[in-house]
Amino acid sequence: MIQFLDLRTQYQQIGPAMEEAVLAAMRSGTYVLGAPVERFEEGFARYCGAKHAIAVSSGTSALHMALLAAGIGPGDEVITTPTTFVATVAAILYAGATPVLVDIDPATWNIDPRQVAAAITPRTRAIMPVHLHGRLADMSALCDIAEAHGLILIEDAAQAHGARRGKIAGTFGAMGCFSFYPGKNLGACGEGGAVITDDDALAARLRCLRDWGQEGRYNHVMLGYNYRMDAVQGAVLGVKLPHLDRWTEARRAVANAYEAGLSPDIARAAGPFGADHVCHVYAIRSPVRDALRAKLEGAGVPTNIHYPRPVHLQPGYASLGYQRGAFPIAEAYADTTLSLPIHPHMSPEQVATVIDTVNLFAAVPIAATA
Repeated sequence: MIQFLDLRTQYQQIGPAMEEAVLAAMRSGTYVLGAPVERFEEGFARYCGAKHAIAVSSGTSALHMALLAAGIGPGDEVITTPTTFVATVAAILYAGATPVLVDIDPATWNIDPRQVAAAITPRTRAIMPVHLHGRLADMSALCDIAEAHGLILIEDAAQAHGARRGKIAGTFGAMGCFSFYPGKNLGACGEGGAVITDDDALAARLRCLRDWGQEGRYNHVMLGYNYRMDAVQGAVLGVKLPHLDRWTEARRAVANAYEAGLSPDIARAAGPFGADHVCHVYAIRSPVRDALRAKLEGAGVPTNIHYPRPVHLQPGYASLGYQRGAFPIAEAYADTTLSLPIHPHMSPEQVATVIDTVNLFAAVPIAATA
């Protein structure tokens, strides 16, 4: 049976090592931060080529803390994309700043640098690109824009662990933010996140912010948060990290098989997929997306939608003031996108089944009401 995400097989392969690490953390009597988290921070910073990694309780915590560490707050504008999970925009609101959304590039579905440049105002303080589906945004153009306007660049790399284009995701800007939600390419057994940076002052501020604003026990020097990572999650991530590149290569192999085998009439993001894309998600597009999804599910091919409604059209974000039509490319993407199964443990036979099934149904006209 094809699984959209197969964490059980992953656990079968590395479960004993995970259990040993978790038991050691439990037996230590230190359950928040502690040695397992410190070891993971060191390993993840080294993996990313960053000076510091600050482990936190979730990817959302990482984004919120990065904005606060950069001094962003009320009166400031942060430019980002509507094609993302709501956490990206929520973190900006948590900081008291104003999210300014711009449309996406039609080929990559990442934030469009040209529209970023056009959206800058005297109140703009930061740009927060999202590496959607694990593909690096156009960081060369975004870095140039940020430098030209004196803006802070904070990367939402929650889906892009290990994506590289010369540098690695999260190291192009002042800070890079990661999620270790279980379904991510590098996932914990619960919630977790991290911020990476080369800036010593930012790193010190981040460590203070995640632990109630403390510098030393009960010495609270700023308003802080309970954003600490649990020792158990640090232990799990420390076991998984050495496997990440192997899992990424397996994901790329699936994505490139899809790219080669799917009908050229099926719309999808530009491939083939190399080092700049870690293939967290592989999506196609169809004008009858919901009907196609029902057909595929009925044939035993599970699917998902990332994301069925852009942030500016979510009811909880109506206060941003955007209406349908504000970002036509993002809206068309949301109405038509469909994610196919992709994970490191898919067999060639399963990949072939997905390709054949998608091609079969895509070749036959499907009524939108089917």
